[in-house]
Amino acid sequence: MPHWINTPAALDAQLQRRPTRIGLDTEFVRERTFWPQLALVQIALEDDVLLVDPLAPGMTDALRPWLLDTSITKVMHSASEDLVAFKVACDALPSPLFDTQIAAAIAGVAAGIGYQKLVERVTGIVLPKGETRSDWLRRPLSESQLHYAADDVRYLFAVHDMLQAELAATGRQGWVEEDCARFVENAAHDEGERWPHLSMRSAQFLDVDAQRRLVRLLRWREVQARASDKPRSWILDNELSVALARTPPSDKAALLRLFDTQPKAPRKLADAVWQALTTPLDDEASMPVARNASDGDKAQLKRLQDAVSARSTELGLPDGVLASRRYLEALQESGQWPAALSGWRRQQLAPALDPILTGSGLAPAPAAG
Repeated sequence: MPHWINTPAALDAQLQRRPTRIGLDTEFVRERTFWPQLALVQIALEDDVLLVDPLAPGMTDALRPWLLDTSITKVMHSASEDLVAFKVACDALPSPLFDTQIAAAIAGVAAGIGYQKLVERVTGIVLPKGETRSDWLRRPLSESQLHYAADDVRYLFAVHDMLQAELAATGRQGWVEEDCARFVENAAHDEGERWPHLSMRSAQFLDVDAQRRLVRLLRWREVQARASDKPRSWILDNELSVALARTPPSDKAALLRLFDTQPKAPRKLADAVWQALTTPLDDEASMPVARNASDGDKAQLKRLQDAVSARSTELGLPDGVLASRRYLEALQESGQWPAALSGWRRQQLAPALDPILTGSGLAPAPAAG
């Protein structure tokens, strides 16, 4: 039976055991907020499971030493949102991190595999999914919730051991360490995308001036959402953002008239929206333009994808682990290797991709290492 921990003293006493690794997971709520609300922290020790109540006074401070102790490996699965929850609630990030989803991909097991499927593959145990959408902020939690939460970390060490063995056999431990460290670093310095329009398909159908207006609105929305702790779409939805960028109102009065026709328009923020829409950004002259790919671009992208696929097959890696389409398009557009393709990925891919890029007239920087 897992142990319910709701006092800092009880958690501090457990840390005195000096574990070399812990299994770690969270339950959080993010339906009506920008930031995840940390509702429960699960910690697996070698012979025990702790269910830590972060809503109890002093508990987020008591969790911080666990997260920051670099002598303790934090074994987690698909940790991206958990990292944000810890950063917001505890002002700390778990390091060093071993993410079993990342490790499973690099070990050649599967890309993007879920925790339940990975546990079943390693242990043969089928975990229930019944509490996936529970209200984790309520107290007390039900017995079903407690068992479900405990299971989320109970089998992490078995998975960790199997993946470590696979990685050791292929000499890829360093690849996982590099990816996990970058994962934590990205969470520590996450300030939103610099060019958020590039991930919106509708931006491709806007002219350059309209795309600049869209970037202004999306950057303003990001700042507003973070400051007010509200979902981005509650501030300004994508459809209205694109409409304002495509056909900007002639003045603030016209903006208000348009907002009167839009049920989801942020009328109370009209002044701020107008200011954002009409104020050029310092760096917008360097904005990359979202565009529909030409036939030549498409052919080159296909060659890049084929080269990545061939190298993935040689390495025994699942599709998408070496390089996603998004990052290949970024590489193709600028000729500069994105941070996500740095390190071991660039070392594996540069010999195959550089000739394709150079043949099109682009000259990427020399490969590292």
